[in-house]
Amino acid sequence: MVAVLKEFGPDIWIADGPTVTAAAGFHYPTRMAVIRLSGGELFIWSPTQLSDDLRTEVDALGEARYLIPPNSLHHVFLDDWQRAYPAAKVYAPPGLRQKRKDIRFDGDLDDVVIADWVNDIDLVIMRGSRITTEVVFFHRKSATVLFTDLIQHFRPEWFKGWRAIVARLDLMVATEPSVPRKFRVAFTDRHAARASIRRILAWPAEKVLMAHGDPITEGGQEFIRRAFRWLTGSRAA
Repeated sequence: MVAVLKEFGPDIWIADGPTVTAAAGFHYPTRMAVIRLSGGELFIWSPTQLSDDLRTEVDALGEARYLIPPNSLHHVFLDDWQRAYPAAKVYAPPGLRQKRKDIRFDGDLDDVVIADWVNDIDLVIMRGSRITTEVVFFHRKSATVLFTDLIQHFRPEWFKGWRAIVARLDLMVATEPSVPRKFRVAFTDRHAARASIRRILAWPAEKVLMAHGDPITEGGQEFIRRAFRWLTGSRAA
């Protein structure tokens, strides 16, 4: 059996899921992460489609204790995971409770780090956007920042026809991963957004994971600084 989970660093694994179709027929690859907390429990970030093989590998790492949708857009497979792991706690990012009334949520994600994760994971609510309020996480042990949709990167050939033109104009196929233009425009409260990104830039990031794009494996902090230079106005080192 080919391994589904791939080690990304100390106590963190990633798995690529199926392609999903979003608005206007745009196709997006999916990616999730599994983080083993210092107590041995598992933190499942942006869960993708749950297969038998994936479940076997997850169970071999520990007990899936937390199911974490990081924004109001990444929830498609959440109910399958909740049925498979009914004892796992599910925390709602801003806006998802109203969207998924069929999901049992055990708490809400806000600017206070959950006590069960406090030794392993930090978080920042990226506020100010009219599209979605994304929760950005930092796994201390692997020095990895986990973005979901705020930073994206697709290969030039991924989109076809008029969608390829839109993707190019939206910076989805830029020379390096970047914040799409639609998200930049959606940040109508720039003051709140700048306050959030300043907190993210304070993390000693080495790696960056994205749901839609190849991971960054070194120079993570400077990469994030470049990606949000349009917001902060600062120059990358």
